[in-house]
Amino acid sequence: MTSRAARPRVEWRSVDGILLFDKAVGASSNQALQTVRRLYRAEKAGHTGSLDPLASGVLPLCFGQATKVAGLMLDLDKTYEATVLLGARTATGDAEGAVIESCAVPALTVADVAVVLARFRGVQTQVPPMYSALKHEGEPLYALARRGVEIDRAARTVTVHALELLQLTGNSLTLRVSCTKGTYIRTLGEDIARALGTVGHLVALRRTVVGAFSGQQVYTLEMLEAHLGDEAALDALLLPVDAALHDMPAVTLPVGADTKFRLGQAVALAAELMATQHRGSTVRVYGADGDFIGTGRLTDRLEPMRLMSRAPDSKDPPNGGDPS
Repeated sequence: MTSRAARPRVEWRSVDGILLFDKAVGASSNQALQTVRRLYRAEKAGHTGSLDPLASGVLPLCFGQATKVAGLMLDLDKTYEATVLLGARTATGDAEGAVIESCAVPALTVADVAVVLARFRGVQTQVPPMYSALKHEGEPLYALARRGVEIDRAARTVTVHALELLQLTGNSLTLRVSCTKGTYIRTLGEDIARALGTVGHLVALRRTVVGAFSGQQVYTLEMLEAHLGDEAALDALLLPVDAALHDMPAVTLPVGADTKFRLGQAVALAAELMATQHRGSTVRVYGADGDFIGTGRLTDRLEPMRLMSRAPDSKDPPNGGDPS
């Protein structure tokens, strides 16, 4: 009997920051995360919202302290480029599923498509697909769907901020969609096809923008592997922890108040700040030295929400071993 070679033990290290990763088609978001985490040897890591294996594009990965703000990033708007093939509907709404319905495709012009797309801009309701990670009584819907079980799903309110036709070629449409979280592009593609008088399914999907991350360099696995063994070069690719929060108002605390806030204590602020429109808002908070401390909520005082940890003193031993 041949034994499989033991996987080398990873000596994990403390890494803080956000990597804009360009996930390839075929990998799950968690597979991508774990692969990149091992390249960085990062003690702690998480992603900020799944991309289906069929999809590629921007997947922000959070390391160390950045995992504390990852939850806030789940609510960010996103932009996609999607290709819908008309004339066939699949069980999954994308190219991974079997064709379950075929239909003739009417002759379409750019003007025809433009009229239909106008109906799908703005606030609308959308029924999540059965092939989704939403859960029913603790079980993912896609697991039920694979067993042939279908349940009623409550419609959800989403907003499509922008929807434009990039290309109309034969029986396929390539669209750019900017939308709120929770928008299923597969479902949107099916609904648009139906409104055009036919059926359709998604054959390509790429996420191009997440929140304020627009226009920045995104890194493929091959680009990261080119720096294998050079952790300083890898770390230089990371954005600071607060990079995802620049849409939030910022508050800088004076000496003394910043120390109290770091310790988890609410602090009083100048009256003119408390009277602004930011009252009741979540804000990003900086110390007198300019360091990002964390996030807080403005009420009658500034109350801590998520706090960053100070870097350990050089005399402190580094954390080691595989985290649980």
